[in-house]
Amino acid sequence: MKMAFSMPCWKSARPDVWLVRVALVLALAGGLAPRAWSAAAGLEELRVETIDGELFLFAQMRLALSPSVRDALGKGIPLHFVADARVMRERWYWSDERLARARRYTRIAHQPLTRRWRVNISSEPITGTAVGLGLTQYYDSLDEALGAVQRIAGWKIASADELAGDGRQLLLFRFQLDSSQLPRTFQLGAVGQADWHLSIERRIDLSGERAP
Repeated sequence: MKMAFSMPCWKSARPDVWLVRVALVLALAGGLAPRAWSAAAGLEELRVETIDGELFLFAQMRLALSPSVRDALGKGIPLHFVADARVMRERWYWSDERLARARRYTRIAHQPLTRRWRVNISSEPITGTAVGLGLTQYYDSLDEALGAVQRIAGWKIASADELAGDGRQLLLFRFQLDSSQLPRTFQLGAVGQADWHLSIERRIDLSGERAP
């Protein structure tokens, strides 16, 4: 049995219009929708500093929440973000050795009674009303609160003892939206929706980034 495939005839279309149409078809076929965050999220700065032998991380993310996510926040649904930093030692004869790992948990939520935005930052997962020994800050607008979420300053990710030794060292950094912390109904509805998927990753060579 023979199968035939045909495409619409675009002879009358200008070459530039035809190219746009082809690009659109390829994008849809390749599943562009799940990557919608990539155009709205990015990493503007990532650097480290060595202070008294310990390694501190500084980062500036760029986030742009979709209307559906903003609407959920306005209705009292908090968003959780996780920053993960791993310091690795490169090994040519085996998999890279992990020297240190640090995680930073951030939650942003709207307070209906005060009409303010609360941002919690902790080294431990934030569940319910418990935030451990973390930092809590309040802001008058969502944009101000997002500014705090997007910025990491002076985050200690490794001690001097963990960094001891020779060899090339690498930093693996990831910042992502933790959809597992959403209410169950939102988790089910968020599956396959680009609005609820965010992950920013970067890998850098520490030998060219660390400053005394």
